[in-house]
Amino acid sequence: MQLTVATVPPHAARADWLIVPVCEDGLPPLVAELDQRLGGALTRLREGQDLSGKPSELVPLLNLSELAAPRVMLVGLGKRTELTRLTLTRAGFAAAKAVAGKKRQRVAAVLPEPANGLAWADVVLAFAAGLLQGGHGPGIRQSAPEEVQLLAPPDAPALESVARRAEVEGRAVRLARDLVNMPACDLYPETFAQRAREVGERLGVGCTVLDERQLAEERMGCLLGVARGSARPPRLVVLRHRGGTTDRWLGLVGKGVTFDSGGLSLKTNEQMLEMKCDMAGAATVLAAVQALAELHAPVNVLGVLALVENMPSGQALKLGDVLTARTGKTVEVLNTDAEGRLILADALAYAVDQKASHLVDLATLTGACMVALGTEVAGLMSNDQAWAGRVLAAIERAGERAWPLPMFADYGELIKSQVADIKNVGGKYAGAIIGAKFLEHFVGNTPWVHLDIAGPAFVSEDSPTRDAGGTGCFVRSLVELASRYEAGES
Repeated sequence: MQLTVATVPPHAARADWLIVPVCEDGLPPLVAELDQRLGGALTRLREGQDLSGKPSELVPLLNLSELAAPRVMLVGLGKRTELTRLTLTRAGFAAAKAVAGKKRQRVAAVLPEPANGLAWADVVLAFAAGLLQGGHGPGIRQSAPEEVQLLAPPDAPALESVARRAEVEGRAVRLARDLVNMPACDLYPETFAQRAREVGERLGVGCTVLDERQLAEERMGCLLGVARGSARPPRLVVLRHRGGTTDRWLGLVGKGVTFDSGGLSLKTNEQMLEMKCDMAGAATVLAAVQALAELHAPVNVLGVLALVENMPSGQALKLGDVLTARTGKTVEVLNTDAEGRLILADALAYAVDQKASHLVDLATLTGACMVALGTEVAGLMSNDQAWAGRVLAAIERAGERAWPLPMFADYGELIKSQVADIKNVGGKYAGAIIGAKFLEHFVGNTPWVHLDIAGPAFVSEDSPTRDAGGTGCFVRSLVELASRYEAGES
């Protein structure tokens, strides 16, 4: 899908659909001009209360002869004084989804004018993100429009480079969504690793894949312990994008459990239905590295994907087993369904040994985080407040959502073991924080942020602004973080 920018007046844009954003508090100049071309149709809709402009409201206009585009989709943005990147993304998604499945080889969209502190670049990145994802759909092979043209006013600054970034980010988010939506019979550690190799070969990204023999040589006892219950062997993928001018490396680590049955701590059928999504963290890291490579981003990025299946068998982990992690720390396993932290322990330790200067891990780690924050907000936990602030600022700039959770030292008392250094679960409370406190044992003094994305990574049901399935969340946030990393900006 190609994303372009033009200063063509909306009435002259040749497209199958013209998407027109409308605010609650008045029509901007481009839309007001369009209203005149339509004989005041928009004004009459507003007066008749058929068009309010509330966030993501949709009103179609069909069979138009006054415009070059025969169909218009009006989409609400809410109040200009409350405009955010999130509302822009949702509006773009809703409008693009509404025209999906109809004739739409070419879609044109009027760019909303910046407001509420947003710049033109913010508007393009946010609105285009929604347009590109809403037009893609959750199906692995679903088609999208060939071109999306963004219509800017003549006095807007040059936006081509921003549109290029939006297009690259859109491709990356689609990669993450498609990987999450793939059935586990097709996506397992070996095939996931092959997809990573293909990305590396296509874009000149260094890609190393460690098999089970190499994992044993690297002393990754926790990762191998989780994997031994499956007939599918594990893999660790190491990606290196070398674009920086310093020796600092941003480490991104992703949990990649391609299917999570719970192991011998077996999930129920209902709990297991969506567990093909348990590799969303790894998909996010791969997609972000792809985007940064396509953008030739001036930053060094180390991506580490820990890939396993968690299955029950005669070889599977048993309750009470003790594993030895890469660091030499011993772990008592008291719940085989708390496996994500085990594989991340070795992956994080590996990233530290590879001299990552700062770390971010992403994982669909706990249902407890969803209980605490709901399904649209990730939990953010860290050992370094300054680094946490930089990551959170990048997430907010990207129009995504995370919320800090405390990491008080006494939470760590809950995972002390009587037979090993630590155990992989605590009590029934503070489950998301307990998972992070476990991971903290394996990052040493490296500034680190843990993002528990269990809620926002996967959507169970369709809505006007979200597709069921993988969401590709935090790909854009990682690109935003990495784009300012070398400069040390918040």
